[in-house]
This record gives sequence, C-alpha cells and structure tokens, in this order.
Amino acid sequence: MFEIVPVARVASPLVDRSDAPRQGDEGAPPAWIVFEQPFLEAARDLSEGDDVLVLTWLDRAERDVLTTRPRDDPTRPELGVFSTRSPDRPNPIGLHRVRILAIEGPRVQVADLEALDGTPVVDVKPVLDADRER
Repeated sequence: MFEIVPVARVASPLVDRSDAPRQGDEGAPPAWIVFEQPFLEAARDLSEGDDVLVLTWLDRAERDVLTTRPRDDPTRPELGVFSTRSPDRPNPIGLHRVRILAIEGPRVQVADLEALDGTPVVDVKPVLDADRER
C-alpha cells in the first residue's frame, strides 16, 4: 500500500457524471484547479498558455470494473479497461491534457478538463515538447 495526497481540487460547473463530456476537448467548460496551501510553491512556475498534464483521482469511479464497451456503445466490442480511457478501473487515475488560461493566487483556470467538481488532483506535469525540457 502507498499513500497519494491530493495537491489540489477541481472547481468546475460539471457536477454530474452524465453531464461531463467523454474527453476534455469534446466541450468541457473552463474549470479551476485550486491548490492546497502546502503545495502553492510547487505551482509557482506555471504560466498562462502552458499545456500541462493533470493527474486526478477519479473518486466517483467504480473500482471493480475490468472490461467496458468504449463510450458505452453496445455495437463496439468489449475491451479491457487498460485499453480504454474509461474512468471506471481498479486505480481510477485520470490523465488530462489541459491549457492554462489564467492564474489567480492558488487557482489555475484551465481549458479541456472534463473532471467533476471536487475531484482530487494528485499531480500536475508539464507537457514536454522537443524544444522544451524541464
């Protein structure tokens, strides 16, 4: 066993899973990542316009699901969840590529985050392009 500590929470108008788009670029409204006080220093070098990867703990996911039909489409073949982006999986870690729109103190506004309001954020990492290393 190991412990994962939330570094932030999502503040979003998305409160019900049925209202959330399947992927962030399919109509997710702007949302905020609100950092917890002890982790503000870790977020100090984030900048507007940056693309970052946000890792979330999908706290409302079902953890006993091993197979699914992509997009709940009955015409598609059933696949193991490790071959899909389904939120329901043994360790429900969400991976979201987002763009930073604004920064206001401990709050970072992002585009394309389909996570629900209150979702714990466990990490934020830069997207590395060929010309940018960190």
